[in-house]
This record gives sequence, C-alpha cells and structure tokens, in this order.
Amino acid sequence: MKETQVQDLQNLVGKEKVLYLKEDLICYSYDATNTSYLPDAVVIPKTVEDVIKTVKYANQNKIPLVSRGAGSGYTGGSLPIQGGIVLTMERMNKILELNPEKKYAIVEPGIVTFEFASKMKQKGLFYPPDPSSEKTSTIGGNVAECAGGLKGRKYGVTKNYVLGLEFVLSNGDIIRAGILSDDQDIYDLDGLMIGSEGTLGVITKIALRLLEQPKYNETVFAGFSLMEDAAQVVSDITAAGIIPSVLEFIDGDTLDCVLQYIKVDYIEKASAVLLIECEGETDEVQKDIERIKNICEKNKALSLKAAEKNEEKENLWKIRRSISASLLRLAPTKVNEDVCVPSSQLPNLVKGIKELASEYKVKINTFGHAGDGNLHVNFMCNKKNQEEMHRVEQAVEKLFDLTLKLGGTLSGEHGIGITKQRFLEKEVGKSGIALMKKLKSAFDPEGIINPGKIFP
Repeated sequence: MKETQVQDLQNLVGKEKVLYLKEDLICYSYDATNTSYLPDAVVIPKTVEDVIKTVKYANQNKIPLVSRGAGSGYTGGSLPIQGGIVLTMERMNKILELNPEKKYAIVEPGIVTFEFASKMKQKGLFYPPDPSSEKTSTIGGNVAECAGGLKGRKYGVTKNYVLGLEFVLSNGDIIRAGILSDDQDIYDLDGLMIGSEGTLGVITKIALRLLEQPKYNETVFAGFSLMEDAAQVVSDITAAGIIPSVLEFIDGDTLDCVLQYIKVDYIEKASAVLLIECEGETDEVQKDIERIKNICEKNKALSLKAAEKNEEKENLWKIRRSISASLLRLAPTKVNEDVCVPSSQLPNLVKGIKELASEYKVKINTFGHAGDGNLHVNFMCNKKNQEEMHRVEQAVEKLFDLTLKLGGTLSGEHGIGITKQRFLEKEVGKSGIALMKKLKSAFDPEGIINPGKIFP
C-alpha cells in the first residue's frame, strides 16, 4: 500500500480507527503458529458501515484484506501473508439482541467466546461450543473455523448453533442469511460461510442458538496402562449408545508433564487417562456414569475417580486446562495438528501415533476431544534444528495419510489455513479443489478477501 492509501482509509473511517506504525502493525502480524507477516495497515471498525467502506476501498484498489478475531488460530488463517489491510473486529464485540423465550442471541463477531457463554449462563441459558481457546478466541473466529470444543461429542460444534449470519462481500454488498434474512434461503449461504476461514466475506453479525442449562453432572477420571485401552473405551462408549458431554483423552507423557507443572498428588501416573463428564437429568447421568465405569473396568482401567462435588470436579478439570501451558516446558516449538477419525478407529489412530514417534524419532504429545474422534497431536521440537524439523514434517505427512486411511479428516477444528493446504487435495481430490476455487471466485471475483488460504 502507498502512504496516500493509508490516508484514504483514515479519511473514510476516521483517523483513530487506522493503525500504520510498525510497532502497531506487528501486533496484528502473527497467530498461534508463531509465524509473522506484516500488514500495511490495520483498520479497527466499530460499525458495519466502517467494514463496508474498508472492503469497498480494498476491492477498488486491489488491496488484500484479512479479517481477524483474536489471532489464536493454529493454521495461519488470519495471517496477512500478502500484506494489505487487516480488519480487526475487536471493537465490534456487543450482544445486540437476546431472546430468552426463543433461545437465541444476535452478536457481533468480536465478542470473546467465554464472555458470551458466561453472560448467557447468568441468564440461565447455555452456549455449548467451548474451544480450549474460549477465553481469548472470538465468536467470529469460531464461526470462520467452525470451532469445536470439549463438549462437541454431545452438543456438536459451532455450525450446529449458527442460526443466521450477516456478512459483507468483496464489493461491499451486505448479505443476510438464516433468521437474519427477510427472504427464504434457497442456497445455504450461512452454511457456506461457516468454516470458510474468512475467505468468502467479512462476517458482521451472528445469530446463535441457545439451550437451557443442564441440571446435573458428574465427572470420572480413568487411568490406563496402555493408550490403546483408553482409546478402546471411547469406541465402546460410543458403541453402547452413551453420549457423554465431555470425553477427553490425555496421553501419559502429557499427563506426567501436567502433574509436574501443577504439583498434584491426587492423580496416579498412567500411560493414558480419560476425563469423562455426563450431564442432564440426575437419574440418567448416574446410570450412564455406572455404565461408563463398567466399560473402563472391562478395558483394564488402573484407576477410577468419580467426582460429584464441585471442588472435586475442579481439581480434575485443572489437569485438562493446564496441558497447553505445561507442554511449553518440553520444547521451544510445538507443531499442533488436530486430526479427526471415526470413534471406532481411535485405537488404530493412537497406535499409529506411537509408531510415528518411534519411526521418526520425534516427541509427540497427544490429547483432545476423543468423544468425537478429534485428537490434538503435538510434535514437540525446536524450529532452529533443521534436521529435526525435517523429521517432524515427514511425520506430520504420515499422520495425515494415516488419518485419511482410517476414514478421517485433516482437521477437526483448526482449519486448513496455510499450514495444511498442500495436503488438502489428498482429502477432497482435484475436483473438490476446483469446486472450492469456483465458489471463492463467485464470492470474491478479485481474490482480495484473505488470499492464499486453504488452497494456493
């Protein structure tokens, strides 16, 4: 961008809404991949009109434009890899409407997920999607990536709660879909936007479905001597028709790292553990918990801890919440992949991950939402060690090959972004890539909206 174009933006939306100094631009140049691309300018809109003006100007002048939530993504989806304008939605963070009777809310994209869910809880309502990044990530970012979370097994992921969207196309036109539209939807336009990683338009409003707060819950923490046994429990629970609200897997090395990090003495070491929660009506929950205990014992559980009191539950949940921070002690670089397979194939995935760690001599820490087959496979390494990083790259590609062979998908919730785009054809084929490119062109003919993502 030219200096005069930055001045044009300031005249369009207001000088206080445009950043251009390098020290400010750096703050919007990176995400959780620890990769950085400097934008030419950052626009901080307060209104939909600010967004429209910025998008129109970018389109007229062929300037790349990337919308951004909190920058917590793991695949580079919000990185301005071609420079241009970053449109950060941090000030568009309001709850615009709440209808407790019909159980829905309309929000702006910049509201933080945890903040929104907490406010709904105060009203006796429940917003289930709870990604691990919920205290920093925004609803808009969750929609763009179709984020999941710990409770995905029972309640589904973000797309299951989007009732409608308002978004701005690359020419500045506003599209409203779902309950935000006055017309009947012929094509599922909001469905196309969900999970499109900000490549089709800029989301400005989101209508979200809400539920009643669950009445009762219990938590079980089970340890196993073999990771495969823990994975088999997940498969057996699914086969038995039990639907826990949470079913989390943590491998033994990760557990050991957490136990050293938070210094707890109420959990025994194991090769793998499962954190399981059921919620709903009291009788139903207690019945399901007993069945789950029996399945764990059948699969040679070393230990079983049940928690009904809030303090006991909090102690168990502290372990899960401490994983990401504790892993930082193991290596300076974490390559975090989020593959997803059918629950029945989870034992084969876990076995395959162990074999990859041995074959490529890389340290792999695995945890995640086992209930819906979504595991976070973390390759712990040092990006300054080129030989080690080469082995990690080889292991990652083999992990993707294994996942697809087991009938899975390359990403459960992190998206494709720039880190997985060279592997996407393996999953969707040449025809799939061609169709997605046609859709991209239909929404964004000039290719200015988040260019270079998902496919080259």
